[in-house]
Amino acid sequence: MKRCALLLAILTLPLAACDQKPSSPATAEAPPATAQPAAPTAEPTAAPQAPAEPAGLPAPPDVAAPPADAQKTASGLASKVLAPGKDSAHPGPDDKVTVHYTGWTTDGKMFDSSVLRGEPATFPVGGVIKGWTEALQLMSKGEKRRLWIPGALAYGDRPTRPGAPAGMLVFDVELIDFAPAPKPPPAPKDVKAPPKGAKKTASGLAYQVLQKGTGTEHPKPTSRVTVHYTGWTTDGEMFDSSIVRDEPATFPVGGVIKGWTEGVQLMVKGEKTRFWIPAALAYGEKPTRSGAPAGMLVFDIELLDFR
Repeated sequence: MKRCALLLAILTLPLAACDQKPSSPATAEAPPATAQPAAPTAEPTAAPQAPAEPAGLPAPPDVAAPPADAQKTASGLASKVLAPGKDSAHPGPDDKVTVHYTGWTTDGKMFDSSVLRGEPATFPVGGVIKGWTEALQLMSKGEKRRLWIPGALAYGDRPTRPGAPAGMLVFDVELIDFAPAPKPPPAPKDVKAPPKGAKKTASGLAYQVLQKGTGTEHPKPTSRVTVHYTGWTTDGEMFDSSIVRDEPATFPVGGVIKGWTEGVQLMVKGEKTRFWIPAALAYGEKPTRSGAPAGMLVFDIELLDFR
């Protein structure tokens, strides 16, 4: 599964101060997004939150460059353990972490701090800037580590995102806790094609109810829905799942790929349905969007709520 939810990534770029979990199938050509954590994202949408006080927390004495005893990886990431962790277990790329952190530019200017906000940040390891994704997997619970992240693993030397800090960034990070990602749902046995018992609409959308819902009301084109979903290509490869992210997706019914817009309106609250969406109602046989899955797509969708 792509770490940055493909469907979410289409409407919005990931995380608020990091890279980005999210999350659901495409707007006319891309999916909606879920709430974003406050920590570094690979290609964030919003500028890092400003500290409560301009002066912020004092910069470390080695903020200008990593010291000689810092560990350095092949990517150029440098780090130094400030306080050891409690065990030897490390987060995986799909796990969700809770951290406290403070970030500075190499001139000692603080640009973000969960410590000053008094609220730890929680986000998926694979949903942040590359330097964070790599570094977090080196850490263990309770560990405090200082990171020197080169521009290529952060926002770049000339960030395109307004307000993003440029060049090498320095972070002090405390890994408070992490939770393993839920296991990906197995591909359906009928992922290659809809079974004989599946219903089919005039557009070519095929579907089969897996679990009945409650009530008789259906979402409208103007509704906002909250769903859990998993998507596969017809060869059984999973390309996105809100279940693995452990975070439902909320989006406008009219703001996703045509197959989703049509399919979700057939559902009622609490219902679980499998959809076989032809390429013409998804991203196409030859998607123009980078990374989008081609051909017919299969989704299991649970409609949690709508308004």
